Amino acid sequence: MKWLTWLAAAALQGCALAALASSGAFEQTLAAGAVSFRVQSANDSSINRLTVTPAGLQVDNRPAVVEADGSVTGAEVADLDSDGFPEVYVYVTSAGSGSYGSLVAFAVNKGKSMSSIYLPPLDEDPKLAEGYMGHDEFAVVENTLVRRFPLYRAGDSNAAPSGRTRQLQYRLAAGEAGWVLRLERVTEF
Repeated sequence: MKWLTWLAAAALQGCALAALASSGAFEQTLAAGAVSFRVQSANDSSINRLTVTPAGLQVDNRPAVVEADGSVTGAEVADLDSDGFPEVYVYVTSAGSGSYGSLVAFAVNKGKSMSSIYLPPLDEDPKLAEGYMGHDEFAVVENTLVRRFPLYRAGDSNAAPSGRTRQLQYRLAAGEAGWVLRLERVTEF
């Protein structure tokens, strides 16, 4: 069932990507309960301004504006920590043949405001980064954030990985000064 969910999400994301390719810009409004997030990016250069505007928060509905290293390719809303308040996960793909993936995410703090979610970079753990050359896919699957990418062996071109696929599953947790996605499981297939 997990893979059906993943495939359905990938198919929907693929349809969304095809629509975006024609216009370039990304704009989507996602909602969970009384809270919504408007996600916007012009996607007109290799570095883009990404704006996430919340609505329905009790105290602070100011937009968050960040610099995205690439184009926004998708967004999802979820409640990974099951606290009754949503998060928004925005997927970004860098320009160039590597198509390196990154994440911009925000959590709702008890319905009052939102703050950023930190995803540790792969290079913090050399074992996780071994064989990595981009082409990431992100999706929310069964209360975890999943990051998947092909593994490259020595001599592989960027267009032809010959290794397996590595999948990382993260859980959302409160950190010292905000929210962090903590690695829960690593699988290869």
